[in-house]
Amino acid sequence: MESSEALLTLLQEGRGCEVVEEIKRFAQDERAVRLNACLFALAVCSQHSELKTRQAAFKALKEVCRIPIHLFSFIQYKKELKEGMKCGIWGRALRKAVSNWYNEQDAMSLAVAVTKCKQREGWSHKDLLRLSHARPAYETIALISKYVTKGWKEVQVAYADKENSEEIINLLSYLEVVEKVKHPCDETEVIHLIEEHRLEREQLLTDHLKSKQVWRALLKEMPLESMLRILGKMTADKILESGSSEMATICDRIQSEALLKKTKIHPLSILLASENYKKGYGSQGKVKWEPDISILKALDSAFYKCFMNVEPVNKRFAVAVDVSSSLCSVVPGTSVSTVIVAAAITMVISRTEMDTQVLIYSEGAVFPCTITADMSLVDVTTELVKIPSGSTDCTIPITWATENRKAVDMFVVLTNNPLWTFSASPVETLRKHRQQSGIFSKLVMCGLTSIGHAIADTEDRGLLNICGFDLGAVNIIRNLAQDLI
Repeated sequence: MESSEALLTLLQEGRGCEVVEEIKRFAQDERAVRLNACLFALAVCSQHSELKTRQAAFKALKEVCRIPIHLFSFIQYKKELKEGMKCGIWGRALRKAVSNWYNEQDAMSLAVAVTKCKQREGWSHKDLLRLSHARPAYETIALISKYVTKGWKEVQVAYADKENSEEIINLLSYLEVVEKVKHPCDETEVIHLIEEHRLEREQLLTDHLKSKQVWRALLKEMPLESMLRILGKMTADKILESGSSEMATICDRIQSEALLKKTKIHPLSILLASENYKKGYGSQGKVKWEPDISILKALDSAFYKCFMNVEPVNKRFAVAVDVSSSLCSVVPGTSVSTVIVAAAITMVISRTEMDTQVLIYSEGAVFPCTITADMSLVDVTTELVKIPSGSTDCTIPITWATENRKAVDMFVVLTNNPLWTFSASPVETLRKHRQQSGIFSKLVMCGLTSIGHAIADTEDRGLLNICGFDLGAVNIIRNLAQDLI
């Protein structure tokens, strides 16, 4: 709630329905870096004193909470918001909204969802169906509800002697398969069921996942993002071994141009996966592996191919990299060094935007830098650190653009130093550039290792501070450039 002043102000001004529409836009257009903020805001709206706001929030539930984990998170936020209050959260409006969430799903998609994600955030489907007093609108939803609340045996008894529709028969067949792989069974049969019914890793027993053949079957349809997350574990568990057919399958899928294009995966996602795999151990250090050169080569190939997925915003960019302090530290929360991140961001913008000026600056001096499309990540990294370091002054690139009469829509300043000394106010320096160029230029200050800094005028919508860095920061910069935020 401490971070929700703007949200609460809008609600107090009677603009709750506008807020809900904005939440829907961010969720549906995938503008939100993470959906949790949208879910929290929707929970706040659903408990606002104004009836229209509450009604709009509950009506939007299905559009914002597209998968079970979103729904569980929304319910948990409502619970936390109600803590300390005498009233409960399960009023008629919430019961109806949750009931509608289940009733409005495609039956087979719902069957897959409830068997893949059974519970999160302290809530389960059984809890929600019970507390919402859900009344299934269709026979197919009634079957799934009975399965969730009563179990498979009850479902078998209830539908054994009925004349079932084709849709019911298909659901019963799918649930029977899911139940079958919950128990130890023949490896060949598990593989057959995976291939025939497109079962996923979350639906299998841990014992099944010890088989290379089972993994081979899973890898054929496994989403690319999921595969990238578990490369290290698969290597540690000897599922992936040098020269094996599984290794060949993985490498082919990682660098498949068609698959990369279909998933629209960002180059920085590939870079992060590559650096995590390269270090040879998991986030807590318990799982360790020897990185395989074939996977590293496939990830490197995929990184360059993924530039085709970055759509230009058609603005004039100036990317300024601060080399005043050492760029050899690691971006918090990742295993990637700040110089590699700076080089990757520079490559993404310069390869995507036709009008991009790359600058490196230090010790009162700024140097234009040429980044060409045929340069590798190593080449760009070398180019960025070739001048000596000195003190930090993030106003230098803006002053350079003003003095050289360069028209810039977006200044993106990347620095490793959370503490800066300024020859002039960054805000005032930007205003001078705006006056000279006649353009409403914007400035993004990204402290790659910063835990917090504030140079921006909160009244100026063209100034943004980013502390730390991840893929979400790239989306935020794009959204700011396009006036979406």
